[in-house]
Amino acid sequence: MKALPEIRLETARPALDARPLQKRVGLIALATDHTSEVDFRRMVASERIGVYVARIPYANPTTPENLRKMQPSLSAGAALILPDEPLDAVCYSCTSASVVIGDAEIEAAIQAAKPGVPVVTPPMAGMRGLNAFGVKRISILTPYTVETSRPMAAYFASHGFDIRSFTCLGFEDDREMARITPSSLVEMARKVMHPQADALFVSCTALRAALAVPGMEEAIGRPVVTSNQASAWNCLRLCGDDTPRPEFGRLWTKLLAA
Repeated sequence: MKALPEIRLETARPALDARPLQKRVGLIALATDHTSEVDFRRMVASERIGVYVARIPYANPTTPENLRKMQPSLSAGAALILPDEPLDAVCYSCTSASVVIGDAEIEAAIQAAKPGVPVVTPPMAGMRGLNAFGVKRISILTPYTVETSRPMAAYFASHGFDIRSFTCLGFEDDREMARITPSSLVEMARKVMHPQADALFVSCTALRAALAVPGMEEAIGRPVVTSNQASAWNCLRLCGDDTPRPEFGRLWTKLLAA
């Protein structure tokens, strides 16, 4: 073995940026999630905005009881995202759990680890997206069972939306939900859209629905808001990025209301 070279410590310090990237978005995903991280990297991440992911325990089937069990893990999950460093937004990427646990409870749990951070949940983002269009009469499509869909209907009704139709697909495993093809979601949107509804909300962060938004909007001729599409839009707007990106649907031409 040759003798090692002398290692010299350079005394001049290189210049440091305030942050490696200008903005930071935290994403809390389920252990079983195939879709949220991929969607956020496609729609949110850039040379200016970083997406930082933590996963928390979750076990199927997707029932209100199992969804509620994630609440104690939220603070620990948030704490794992760039510890002791501030974030510009944190999204908890589970629509059905958000309506079961409650937006306020999720915000409190995340802010216990990241004080003051803006918190986004998919149903909250979905509601903001629908409000950006000024619509109240909606149709809703979920992949869940009837039992898991009921809290979703109650959530949107309690926020003043007139639900003209609500369709669920009866899936119990979020890993199977992720396998539903985007093209079949386009056909499903055409089938379930109520003629008197002004927009369609497609629930579930496991669905690859964000990929299908342009096709769904073309099929029904009305705005489509989905869990991941709306959450990503909401997070970008919180980062100060108001760039219209119509390739992700009509919502991405809208500003986030104050």
